[in-house]
Amino acid sequence: MTVIVLTNCPSGLRGFLTRWLLEISAGVFIGNPSARIRDALWNEVQQYAGQGRALLAHTTNNEQGFTFRTFDHQWHPIDHEGVTLIQRPTAKAQASPTQTPSTPPPGWSRASKRRRWGRG
Repeated sequence: MTVIVLTNCPSGLRGFLTRWLLEISAGVFIGNPSARIRDALWNEVQQYAGQGRALLAHTTNNEQGFTFRTFDHQWHPIDHEGVTLIQRPTAKAQASPTQTPSTPPPGWSRASKRRRWGRG
């Protein structure tokens, strides 16, 4: 089983993938191609994705029963003692440089500030 998820990719790439996979929702493709075809499709996705993002998940013979690959995605797969996990970006990388997480943004009510930061 192979699943490819595209976000913000050209429609031509989506049309190309429909030759081999079934599009069950906008940008979500599923099918059961051979490993050679799957790798060829992934190479095409990486080449023609443009500004978009892509995620490939497929079955394999490991402890989890599947593996996945990402292209131009903020979350990256990492291997942790034989188990593939997703590493999400840290909060520091997501926060804007002008605003620290310990400072409430302007416009928040006093109740919201107390609930979030424990002060008024």
